[in-house]
Amino acid sequence: MTLPLFPLHTVLFPGCVLDLQIFEARYLDMISRCMKQGEGFGVVCIVEGAEVGDAAERIAQVGCEAIISDFQQRPNGLLGIRVQGGRRFRVNQAQVLPDKLTLARIEWLEEQPQRPLDEEHADLLALLGALAEHPMVASLDMGGSADSQAELADKLGYLLPFSAEQKIALLAEPDATRRLDMLQELVEQLQGDGPAQ
Repeated sequence: MTLPLFPLHTVLFPGCVLDLQIFEARYLDMISRCMKQGEGFGVVCIVEGAEVGDAAERIAQVGCEAIISDFQQRPNGLLGIRVQGGRRFRVNQAQVLPDKLTLARIEWLEEQPQRPLDEEHADLLALLGALAEHPMVASLDMGGSADSQAELADKLGYLLPFSAEQKIALLAEPDATRRLDMLQELVEQLQGDGPAQ
C-alpha cells in the first residue's frame, strides 16, 4: 500500500486532532487528491531536516494516518485543514517525487484489542482532564476523558511535552498497557521525580 506523507516536527496519534496550514504546492495537490478520493495521508515526524522546502532528510519509520475532518480558507488566504489521527503504520520504503512530495510504501500496524482502564490509571486520567481545560487543547475538541487504555495513552502521548524520540517510541509500542507504563515514567521525569534520560 502506498501513502503520501506529510513530514512534520510533530507526532500525530490515533484519535487526536491536528490543525494544519497548507501553502506549498506539493501539499495543496496532495490534499486535493485525498479529498477527491476520500482518503487520508500519513503524518510522520521529521528526525532530520525542515518542514518547508526540500524533502526532509530523515523521517521516523512509524507514523499515523491523517483523516481530513474539516477545511476552510484562513484569514491570511491560506488553506487550513483539521485532521484526525487514524491508523498507525510503518514506513517500509519512501521515495521523493519530482515535486518534492514523499510517497511511501507502508504497512498498517496491528491494533491490540481494546482494554478498559484500571484504578491504577486514575492519575493519568485526571491529568488528561486537567490538560483538556487548557484553552489550546480545548480548541481541538478532543475531550478530557478516555474509554480505553489505548485512547488514554494516545491522547496523553500527543498532548504532553515529551521529546520527538519519546513520542515516536510511544507511537511505535503496540501494547497499550506498556504505553501507559512508559507514560507514567515519562510524566515522573517531567515532574522531576525520576532519573533523567
